[in-house]
Amino acid sequence: MLNAGDLAPEFTLPDEKGEPVSLKKFRGRKIVLYFYPKDDTPGCTREACSFRDNLARVLLREAEILGISADSAASHQKFIRKYDLPFTLLSDENREVMKAYGVWKRKSFMGKKFMGIERTTFIIDEAGTIVHIFPRVKVKGHADEVLSFL
Repeated sequence: MLNAGDLAPEFTLPDEKGEPVSLKKFRGRKIVLYFYPKDDTPGCTREACSFRDNLARVLLREAEILGISADSAASHQKFIRKYDLPFTLLSDENREVMKAYGVWKRKSFMGKKFMGIERTTFIIDEAGTIVHIFPRVKVKGHADEVLSFL
């Protein structure tokens, strides 16, 4: 389990174009790293669109937004196009980064237990240290919570 003060686990994942993106590329900038369950589902769409609508405010705080799910690069492309998302979405189809960040968890819905992504946002500082974690994110008002912290 990661905590504030821990160094953010390094990773390289394909973006929506299939190009590799490494966390270390963003050193010197704050990162809003959010993990979400699935492209183009109601909660994930509201979350992404809220970040989209607040991107100018995030950029004023000298931060970048990166989203990660287990969806493919092709799925991310469609999602970005459909909702005009102006930030990078990364594909963690093997769930290795999700496991490293502790967001791949046993979940329960209607009496069924399964493994899935716990919606979580990490704020990473310019040196690559996790400075805040928003676990079990509720989508409504989350972008404002993130902005208040930045």
